[in-house]
Amino acid sequence: MLRSALLAASRSPQVRTVVEKFPPTHAIVERFVAGELLDQAVAATDELVATGRKVTLDHLGEDTKDAGQAADTAEAYEHLLTALKETGLAANAEVSVKLSAVGQFLPVDGEKIALENARRICEAAKEAGTTVTLDMEDHTTTDSTLSIARELREDFPWLGIVLQAYLRRTEADCRDFSGPLSRVRICKGAYKEPESVAFQGKHEVDLAYVRALKVLMAGEGYPMIASHDPNMIKIAGQLAEWNGRSRDSYEYQMLFGIRPEEQLRLAEAGNTMRVYLPYGQEWYGYFMRRLAERPANLTFFLRAMATRG
Repeated sequence: MLRSALLAASRSPQVRTVVEKFPPTHAIVERFVAGELLDQAVAATDELVATGRKVTLDHLGEDTKDAGQAADTAEAYEHLLTALKETGLAANAEVSVKLSAVGQFLPVDGEKIALENARRICEAAKEAGTTVTLDMEDHTTTDSTLSIARELREDFPWLGIVLQAYLRRTEADCRDFSGPLSRVRICKGAYKEPESVAFQGKHEVDLAYVRALKVLMAGEGYPMIASHDPNMIKIAGQLAEWNGRSRDSYEYQMLFGIRPEEQLRLAEAGNTMRVYLPYGQEWYGYFMRRLAERPANLTFFLRAMATRG
């Protein structure tokens, strides 16, 4: 119930106004978001790379209202990729893109606009010498996102996608996208989905995650294990070993601000450890989903509210 309420709040303009006006909010958000400006994102990337971790940067934005806003988001990514190239960080930092932020949901030619803007970003990434991963949103976007990904992969075979283990379709999608050069980030899923399309209980979701991992680790692509769960991390390592994978043939991914000690441990052990690093002014929806995912995050926020005086 609490998770559902928080996810609903992530879409509520009224709750957003209250949260954004709460004085300590921005200090708390800094735990999960690099900042609102490009320079802050680049500085945070530099700090993470210096500790042996890699980065994927998300310029926060969703629910884009018009084609101009979508184009502006694509341009922001172009500026980001130029900055990564100029600072020498592109070898260790890529970008993650939500297609909704570049036009996917626009009522007229939304998919076409999103494809064109995503292509702009991929071209900029190619020029910078790095890669792009398409984020996944709720289940209603899955077919559209995978269709756009397939088209982009004709020119950019290194394009990464995200698959969400809690969706009942994901094991089959993993098989479809586990071929040579394929980059797949597998996560549990952060949206409230109906039982008809998604597993609901933690045990069911965990089992689905392991099934997806087995497919990806046995495939010919590059699995990206996005999880903070110690059991999933351990299982992923075992599956990699059983499938004869070298440590440069897969990677772990975690969110900025969550389990940083474990991130460092994995990196120091010789694993590729990539941090999902969001930045930008549209941080509210992202922040609320992080609160919904883990009770510890909500406790952290509520404690700050209780002691704000």
